[in-house]
Amino acid sequence: MKKQHVSLTAADKDYLEELLKKGSLTAKMFKRATALLEVNRGKTLGAVAQTLGVSYQSVSNWCLAYNTQGLLMLKDQPRSGRPIKIEGLQRAKITALACSDAPKGHSRWTLRLLADRAVELGYCQHLSHDYAAKILKKMN
Repeated sequence: MKKQHVSLTAADKDYLEELLKKGSLTAKMFKRATALLEVNRGKTLGAVAQTLGVSYQSVSNWCLAYNTQGLLMLKDQPRSGRPIKIEGLQRAKITALACSDAPKGHSRWTLRLLADRAVELGYCQHLSHDYAAKILKKMN
């Protein structure tokens, strides 16, 4: 006898089928929803993994997540990590500063000069010249 990994409620099954019909899902959500429906229909985890081009462990994890979280598992959970310290407005001000005229006594902005001036003007608490370079590199 096969082990039933997921047992979808009728409401969840209908919701997933409607979601797949819309066609406006991210690839992750599509694969997760499809996997849940296929496992619910009785397919093995290995067969579903092979069909979707993911690992067996991924399908197993999705089934476990559904059993604990329900349909919330379709979306990614917030990831841990260092929060962004310099927001978009601050980045824009630093970029505008770099595009402005160089300070007196200098022919052009250097990264160290730019970083020091941004801190002086209160755009941010701390800014290294390396991070100033990354900010400018991301801007067009």
